[in-house]
Amino acid sequence: MQLQDAVVVVTGAGSGIGAALARRAAAEGAAAVVVSDRDGAAAERVAGEVGGTADTTDVTDEAAVAALAERTVAAHGRVDLFCSNAGVFSGEGLEAATAVWEQVFAVNVLAHVYAARAVLPSMLERGSGYLLNVASAAGLLTTPGDAPYSVTKHGAVALAEWLAVTYGDRGIGVSCVCPLGVSTPLLMDPLEQGRSAAAVVAASGRVITPEDVAQSVVEGLADERFLILPHPEVATYWAQKAADPERWLAGVRRLVRSTTD
Repeated sequence: MQLQDAVVVVTGAGSGIGAALARRAAAEGAAAVVVSDRDGAAAERVAGEVGGTADTTDVTDEAAVAALAERTVAAHGRVDLFCSNAGVFSGEGLEAATAVWEQVFAVNVLAHVYAARAVLPSMLERGSGYLLNVASAAGLLTTPGDAPYSVTKHGAVALAEWLAVTYGDRGIGVSCVCPLGVSTPLLMDPLEQGRSAAAVVAASGRVITPEDVAQSVVEGLADERFLILPHPEVATYWAQKAADPERWLAGVRRLVRSTTD
């Protein structure tokens, strides 16, 4: 999957990883970059930077996501790469209100479902297309201190796996991006607030920039790699978890204690 001459849609692209992906797509010579965000002003700013098209979209609204895809196809003839990037943290555990669980699930899982439903019909008709779902290392490991985030990011990875298995032989590429700490408001704001979940993430590895993630994505797409790991150590942690879950759980508990003592 090459970004040059591709029609690219990025959700949650008003800031953070999404904005970095939009900028990198434009720099790589994309034919069109659609910058989507629920914050229309933020989408306009990034679209102005990259010469793209701004689109105000609430990714938890399936009709709105479908309309985003339809507008893109009408304007550019196709969607080559749909980057389903929007995500949300909660910073809570089991005590989180049901409404919080539902909102986090809507953004972190259902938004990926809506994106796939919106673009797959035209991609399958052409016999080509690519889905890039931004999840988190939490989807392979966990995030102590944030139960809704951990559970839904596992769901996001599971959905990406299912999509790859189901459509991989029909011309559809699927990649799932699973970074650890990235210097975006999603991490840095709760870190400044002293949230335990953010502290554990920051202690788990180097906090990288959104541009670092975008670089990893470009490389991963070129290889058509399913798992894109901007923090390579995540692969080691994941292997350790699979090899000895008890030891891995004990190690995570130690890490949590070290950030709270």
